[in-house]
Amino acid sequence: MFLRFFGREAHEGRMARAVGIDFGTTNSAVSVVRDGERPALARFRTRKGETPVFRSILYFDPERREGNGRLLPAAGPEAMELYRESGGAGRLMQSLKSFLGSRLFLSTNVYGTNLSLETLIGYLLSALRVGAEADLGDLGTRAVVGRPVRFVHARSDEDERLALARLRAAFRAAGFAQIEFEYEPVAAAYHYELGLDHDELVLIGDLGGGTSDFCLLRVGPRVRREGRTRVLGTDGVALAGDAFDGRVVRNLLAPRLGLGAEFRSIFGRVLPVPSWIYRHLERWHHFSQLRTPETLHLLHALRKECVEPGALDGLLHLVDHDLGFPLYRAIEAVKLALSQDPLARFAFSDGPIEIEEPLARVDFEQWIAQELGAIEDSVARLLGHCGVGAGEVDCVFLTGGSSLVPAVRHLFERRFGKERLRAGAELTSVASGLALRALE
Repeated sequence: MFLRFFGREAHEGRMARAVGIDFGTTNSAVSVVRDGERPALARFRTRKGETPVFRSILYFDPERREGNGRLLPAAGPEAMELYRESGGAGRLMQSLKSFLGSRLFLSTNVYGTNLSLETLIGYLLSALRVGAEADLGDLGTRAVVGRPVRFVHARSDEDERLALARLRAAFRAAGFAQIEFEYEPVAAAYHYELGLDHDELVLIGDLGGGTSDFCLLRVGPRVRREGRTRVLGTDGVALAGDAFDGRVVRNLLAPRLGLGAEFRSIFGRVLPVPSWIYRHLERWHHFSQLRTPETLHLLHALRKECVEPGALDGLLHLVDHDLGFPLYRAIEAVKLALSQDPLARFAFSDGPIEIEEPLARVDFEQWIAQELGAIEDSVARLLGHCGVGAGEVDCVFLTGGSSLVPAVRHLFERRFGKERLRAGAELTSVASGLALRALE
């Protein structure tokens, strides 16, 4: 497998490097490894230092163009820095991975240029590659790439194939001519296996921004000697951290941004402000769709006819100034605080928006109860499909940013016991494991 995948370089006796790329909904990472060595993660340069995490965002400034007039996007740390310097001007895009399985998103117009989803993700991956190569050197044209068990918005096998075809095209645009896909929780198992001196039956849970994916498999020295890690089964649901964020928006923010407000129609009737506007606020990757001329015209008209003066001022300011990124950073901050303390304070201030509210962990957990139930059902399906009882699982390894949410961890503690839970390298374990998988 190693010689076949890495071809001439390995055949000629030079020590080839295996490359693993974790393109995530929220964060991405790159890792390389040589036979007999441990994986090395790319370190990305920022003005504040280096980080192994590359934020999966794109930023467009209408004035930032190449010599031929083509838009010059920024991605990752650079995108965040330029967006902050602009004071919210330009256009910021995040969670692009969430659209891969959707047939409703084919392309979008960015300052007069129509760009396909594959092109947008290709821009992001190209910048990811440049940043990684500045630290690790040339990555070549071959890599093993992570994929979720279930893509967001994919409702059929055909949708899954569409998502993979789009992702393959985006990687090709970034210079990777030959890629193989591996389930992200399987990749995390390769990372977990590094520290084992005995065999285990392990449940891997990869809970990121867009998906929660699970894999049951056997790992350890004997399993490695016998060949590939033995995967017993996989399962997953297309929800995770982004869905948790959406519940905060619905329950804490939307009521303070005009949800439930009323306006006078042209026929004199008093009607509620359309709720679909607030549903778009609940998902970061839908937020930018509110900033269209048609929607902005509607918001201005609703604001003018609002029964309660000023009820929609905050909403209009939020959309008009494209403040989704700082808003969701504030949500991330309060979620992180709640992972440490039972009570935290949410704070967001910009223009007419002044929101400062206490948030109790118990309330947050009630808001995300439906999502927690879906995650628990996915784990139960996996165990049932494999014919394995919870007591037979030796260890549960949780990774991904959403695995830090206490309610998520408690879900696994109740079923498997706290003593069997393991965690670590929540944002980079998949990339590390993908490189190890590539080496195999």
